Amino acid sequence: MQQDALLLRRAQNGEAEAFEELMTAYEKRIYTLCLRMAGEKEDALDCAQEAMVRIWRSLASYRKQASFSTWVYRIATNTCLDFLRKRKVRPAVSLDALTDEGFSASDPSSDPVRLAEASARKSALLNGIASLQPDMRAALVLRDVQGFSYEEVSAILDTPLGTVKSRINRAREKLRSNLFQNAELFDVVNVYGNERRQDL
Repeated sequence: MQQDALLLRRAQNGEAEAFEELMTAYEKRIYTLCLRMAGEKEDALDCAQEAMVRIWRSLASYRKQASFSTWVYRIATNTCLDFLRKRKVRPAVSLDALTDEGFSASDPSSDPVRLAEASARKSALLNGIASLQPDMRAALVLRDVQGFSYEEVSAILDTPLGTVKSRINRAREKLRSNLFQNAELFDVVNVYGNERRQDL
């Protein structure tokens, strides 16, 4: 922790090597966040790189009003939201992104039917997430995919806690409604019941 504080001070003084070392711990989570927000590898890489540039440019203005990690994820999330707002066409979901997000068929080598069903489930789920409005998608991804607490999501989005909870509930309802169109692929009754989804 002391090491991070020292790296942060050095990075704020313009040391690029200190910044690179400091951001090593965040790179993977920032990319994962961007991938789940943008849906495509290329777009996620662009968003992650843009987020890193924004973090570097804003580093001198970081004043510890929030934890450094909250501040970093806020910039990454806002970068993705800016990207989504600029993009007019609904994003397509790539199968590469599905693999990166940890989806796998239960036994693909022995049962092609199960593999096809698993692929259809994955596509329906990611298309459902991609269809959400950017603000709702950000709240849902941060809470249910990235695993941040409601309070952390509120801090990252710089949005009141009640608004965050409302967005997440609305996003879950919309996602459940979208998945209902493919009810044969899902146990829709249990999607977003009392427990959070662990496989998003």
